[in-house]
Amino acid sequence: MKRLLLSIALTLTAASTVTAQIPQSEYATHRTNLAAAIGNGILIAFGSGEPEQDFLSFFQNPHFYYLTGLKEPGAALVMKKTDAGVVTTLFVEPRDPSREVWTGSRLGIAGAARTMGFAARETSGLIAYLDSLLAVDSTLYVVGNIAASQSLLSPDDQFVKALRVRHPNLNVVNVNAKVNELRRVKSAAELEMIRKAVDITVIAQREAMRFAEPGMNEFEVQALIEYTFRRNGADRPSFSTIVGSGPNSTTLHYNVDDRFMNAGETVVMDIGASYRGYAADVTRTIPVSGKFTADQRAIYQIVRDAQAAAERQAKVGALARDMTDSSNVVLAAGLARLGLTESPSATYDCDAAASRQCPQYFLYYMHGLGHGIGLDVHDP
Repeated sequence: MKRLLLSIALTLTAASTVTAQIPQSEYATHRTNLAAAIGNGILIAFGSGEPEQDFLSFFQNPHFYYLTGLKEPGAALVMKKTDAGVVTTLFVEPRDPSREVWTGSRLGIAGAARTMGFAARETSGLIAYLDSLLAVDSTLYVVGNIAASQSLLSPDDQFVKALRVRHPNLNVVNVNAKVNELRRVKSAAELEMIRKAVDITVIAQREAMRFAEPGMNEFEVQALIEYTFRRNGADRPSFSTIVGSGPNSTTLHYNVDDRFMNAGETVVMDIGASYRGYAADVTRTIPVSGKFTADQRAIYQIVRDAQAAAERQAKVGALARDMTDSSNVVLAAGLARLGLTESPSATYDCDAAASRQCPQYFLYYMHGLGHGIGLDVHDP
């Protein structure tokens, strides 16, 4: 009966209209802010390459997307900064009608220049262009997938390594951290994207709560959630959908989603929609049968109270630590009250190399209160 009612409800509900977006002028501001944060020299920002396996979905490098708004693979952004100003060039793949039959149309050189509002060139000319710039300027700022270990070289690393061979005096500066700092503060337009992603995620959570029942498989709930995402304007899930029931509900990042749910169990739904590239992340726990047992309700209430305590601290200028500390006090007291720990301040013998104290409530709460969201689900 639940499935029939849900089918009727979804049929009667019109998909939302997608209207919100980040204007090109804002991407230009992002580039201007990054240029102001570095010295004179040449900057290259790498976009993501083509998926390594045919027909896999393409996801743009978040830093590159933040600077350009471009979703095409194989692109690169080059900025030349001098005392006279900044010259910006986008390198993209040219249009290829024989290929577009299989993979869809691309902007091409003219389309990219028209869309972005600045010069665009073919990627085949990227190396020669950089060589000409680096012949007179020895500083290269890099934004991309740059590995800390030389044993795990990414395509971006390999590209820079080849530049070093041709330009032995090259000074390479990784500026991913500077982009992280810029991304940390969201604009009004970005906040609108995030709110929309959260709104869609909440709709999906509520549909799943109405839909879940004993005997159903986790993947059925997952399918409904992801269908609801797309129907309401989301691009995709912002991370692998987590629907964990029974014993799976205690695995933090469980993502198999293939177990039949039983009466008397709980199911955790850790889900998030992506809207125009911006992520949401909302986790809720519900009883499969529609009603908590006394023990389940007691734990659930502690979590609700801890969240409420954190929310009371959430205000402009507040530190994340203030919210975390407030919620931790509630969790520690609640678990002690249920007899699951010896006292709110009790500790246990943990790894001597641990960088922090080990309160007993960490045995049940080994993660953190939350994290930033934005172009990444764990955003700066």
